[in-house]
Amino acid sequence: MLNTRDILETIRMIRDENLDIRTVTMGISLFDCISDDQTRLEEKIYEKITRSAKNLVGVCCELERTYGIPIVNKRISVTPISYIGAGLSPEGFVRLARTLDTAAKELGVNFIGGYSAHVQKGEILGAVNLIDSIPEALSVTERVCSSVNVATTKAGINMNAVGKMGEIIKKTAHLTADRDSIGCAKLVVFSNIPEDNPFMAGAVHGIGEPDTVINVGVSGPGVVAAAIKEAGDCDFSALAETVKRIAFKITRVGQLIASEAAKRLGTPYGIVDLSLAPTPAAGDSVAEILENMGLERCGTHGTTAALALLNDAVKKGGVMASNHVGGLSGAFIPVSEDRGMIEAAELGTLTLDKLEAMTAVCSVGLDMIAIPGDTPASTISGIIADEISIGVVNNKTTAVRIIPVVGKTVGESAEFGGLLGYAPIMPVKSESCERFIGRGGRIPAPIHSLKN
Repeated sequence: MLNTRDILETIRMIRDENLDIRTVTMGISLFDCISDDQTRLEEKIYEKITRSAKNLVGVCCELERTYGIPIVNKRISVTPISYIGAGLSPEGFVRLARTLDTAAKELGVNFIGGYSAHVQKGEILGAVNLIDSIPEALSVTERVCSSVNVATTKAGINMNAVGKMGEIIKKTAHLTADRDSIGCAKLVVFSNIPEDNPFMAGAVHGIGEPDTVINVGVSGPGVVAAAIKEAGDCDFSALAETVKRIAFKITRVGQLIASEAAKRLGTPYGIVDLSLAPTPAAGDSVAEILENMGLERCGTHGTTAALALLNDAVKKGGVMASNHVGGLSGAFIPVSEDRGMIEAAELGTLTLDKLEAMTAVCSVGLDMIAIPGDTPASTISGIIADEISIGVVNNKTTAVRIIPVVGKTVGESAEFGGLLGYAPIMPVKSESCERFIGRGGRIPAPIHSLKN
């Protein structure tokens, strides 16, 4: 039961502290669209998506008016396309990407995810051809997002796929060079990919999901930052309690929107993702949360410990507020989408090495990081391998969304626009890892994966 104080506090959080629902994402299974005729396959996919999600944007707008809670993004995720088009050539997959993009534009959603492949233990022909098609597919579409899962704790790391993805990222960057290589902002490489994630670019509709489902991603870094600032110089136990309490309130808002959206759309409610997702707007920064804990600048010594406390407290508070929690759930640290992260990177306090350390304790990984456009593909693969190994060894989801911005170098910045923001070009190591990446094969699963 909400009392007057709760209602007024929620209004204040929305008005003054950037509280919002970051995304309502409808997952749609495309298995019943499979056909050995490409034209028929495209027709069935377009029909299934536009029929299933025809009311998604309208319902979200109704909920915004009813509850006064902004819903920033309306999105769709689909079954990994490498399964649906398993017999297609790379050119055939590009045609499917155009179909997905057309459906997304028709419905008015911001992004559609699931142009994806899972290759943690090896590659079927459909996965090989889809991966080869990614650069062109992301260059000729606006709203299609792609992900490739190259590792799991159970399977280990497919280093052939890691090496390939460095090349794919470079090609994608060159094909979208006229837009600061923005195609790479729609491509993410995963370990332990979740199958119910509502956030892009990694959203997919897993093979164990219902035919359609509603998943919601909450936000609210500004709310948490304000609560920590108000708490003052309390000890860490009290600080964690403050974050837990505010995370509970934020997640209750997400639970309300998720259940109402599902009811109005006649679709099962899946999960609420607890992740704190920042934006480039002032007062909506995860870095600001960490600095309000007492750090002079995000990235300085103590940052990883502060992020660990934040991530744990968000999960503990949020999990009590929702019947079903999933996705990634924690704190995102996308450099280009967080004003505080951008400033720290520009000053040199926040480095690629520090970001990698921080990913050991947060939700995702190296996210929306711009690097020099002349960075070798093998170096990009090395960065991916380092990050993916953190996920595999720690049995958690990690990911890399990195952007080698063609024609730019350290000291310059890349402009992506909207929620994607802008990013300073960050330096990478100049020493080569080409021979290491060139070994190929698989890095075996860690010993603690042998649980059954």
